[in-house]
Amino acid sequence: MDVLGVIGTTYKFQGLADFQCLAVHSEGGKDMSLYDKIILRKSENQAFFEQPMPYFLPPAIFSRLDSPVDYFYRPDVSQHQLHLNKKNFIGLNRARRPHNAIFVSFTDPTVPAECLEAAKLNWARVCLKEADKEAEEKLKKMFESRPIWSRNAVKANINIHPDKLKLLLPVFAYYMVTGPWRSLWVKLGYDPRKTTESKKYQMLDFRIRCSTKDGYSLSDMPVKAKRSALNYTLPITFNKAGPQAASVMELPAQDGPSASRDTFPITHQLKESSYIFREGMLPPHRQMFYQLCDLDVESIKQVIEKNSGNEQVCNERDGWCIVGTTDKLRDMISAMIKKVIRAQKPGLPEMPRRSRRKGQSSKSSMRDVEAEEEEEEDGENEEDDDDDFQPSEGSENEMETEILDYM
Repeated sequence: MDVLGVIGTTYKFQGLADFQCLAVHSEGGKDMSLYDKIILRKSENQAFFEQPMPYFLPPAIFSRLDSPVDYFYRPDVSQHQLHLNKKNFIGLNRARRPHNAIFVSFTDPTVPAECLEAAKLNWARVCLKEADKEAEEKLKKMFESRPIWSRNAVKANINIHPDKLKLLLPVFAYYMVTGPWRSLWVKLGYDPRKTTESKKYQMLDFRIRCSTKDGYSLSDMPVKAKRSALNYTLPITFNKAGPQAASVMELPAQDGPSASRDTFPITHQLKESSYIFREGMLPPHRQMFYQLCDLDVESIKQVIEKNSGNEQVCNERDGWCIVGTTDKLRDMISAMIKKVIRAQKPGLPEMPRRSRRKGQSSKSSMRDVEAEEEEEEDGENEEDDDDDFQPSEGSENEMETEILDYM
């Protein structure tokens, strides 16, 4: 080695350097740049787009972490210790709490008749108070009177902490992932695909339409969005536990007239509007998940019962209803909501709807590009963007959130 000099200042970078993906094609030991072939520098004719080209697919993601990590392809010591002594192991993240729910798809041949034994043990562990036993008995009677419930409907009828509800639901019901009863809790042993009586319990995924052609925008809607998109974290960031916000705890009042204060019981119960729709009312959120039996409007009931007694096949999208019923119900509810908004704000300009192109399907004519957001544990629903409605085949984001509760 030769000493060339002394460095007075050094710079240390804690994070990974930015990645660069070169548009290069390697063939026969030679590298060929693809920039001139894939970057438009001037107006090109059709021949430019039809020329043969090697595939160039940039990676979807480079790294999930901001900081470099040495990985030597050896078993993780901490994971090995975790299996030996789980109770005394303190990890970086909170361990997943299994809630033992059973998930069923529309294509599954059978449905479960009994809950998992672990589900009973989990509920017995937390069922300590008299209020918990009352909630258990009430939920049991609810599933006896009505075999299919949404989580919002349960929350509106039982005052129980959401964390305890997660443990109680799998004791009496299984969770439907796909089909006309997706995101609903079904009584154990009850198969809605085999009886037409279950038609009224089907789920309708509805989102309020807000666009210029409807004559009003999101700012004109007295309906709140559920959560901000600023709360999302990208998968390329390293999540660290932040400081917990300080909480204020009220001490119990001392005996005596001077220290007496009015106390209000804590309630976790949702309002009736969280799962029921009536004419003349606005939903509490811009995306709602209604069961057909909770749409308390006479004209809607007539559409649902149009084929009563003549149901032939249970369709995965429309269930026991006539094909296209879900789209028609969305149109009817949207018209009712538009009428309410017009009555509240009569100064809004009336915008004519664009005529449909010939041959355009009803599905494509109701296009709505939404920023569909996850459902949080309070069971509220989400927001959308400034365009028409695109019927979803199942609100995956909401369902994924509820499914993750039971992983």
